[in-house]
Amino acid sequence: MNTITQTMRFRQVLIEYSFKHGVTKAAIRYKVNRQYVYRWRKRYDGTLASLADKSHKPHHHPNQHTADELKLITDMRRRSPNAGLVVFWVKLRQRGYTRSVTGLYRILRKQGQMPVKPPNPKYIPKPYEQMLYPGQRVQIDVKFVPEACIVGEANGKKFYQYTAIDEYSRFRYLEAFVEHSSYSRTPCKSL
Repeated sequence: MNTITQTMRFRQVLIEYSFKHGVTKAAIRYKVNRQYVYRWRKRYDGTLASLADKSHKPHHHPNQHTADELKLITDMRRRSPNAGLVVFWVKLRQRGYTRSVTGLYRILRKQGQMPVKPPNPKYIPKPYEQMLYPGQRVQIDVKFVPEACIVGEANGKKFYQYTAIDEYSRFRYLEAFVEHSSYSRTPCKSL
């Protein structure tokens, strides 16, 4: 026992008082039940260690994994150590495992058998490929022309500006169309 708590000291004082003056008087003075006094008197062996709280963890659970299930999990984990949780669960289900994924996750974590996630590969940017001749690669962009830029008889209509830039020569070509579609063939003459 590493630490002595206030509760343990309280119980010791309570028990010693009950030995001197009786259980009822001790219960009244320390504001506890008589059953509480009897319980701790029964457990007390003269040391503070006997007055420490015991574990509240249950000894068993009606739904805990059986020994066969734990053996199946251990054997399967040995065969496929790097399988992800869901893939591993599906493989177990094919061999008769009936528990949920979360139940499997808890058991794997408890046993220290969770797969180690590989680190993401480092991003290495590709170097820019220089163009060797005009027209090898052309960048095309479409932009809606704002109403403030439209004047004259075209006022009130919608236009889309297509811009093509050649990556080799950086030559730029602009044209306006009435609709935003790859089928537009006739450029707008009224701009």
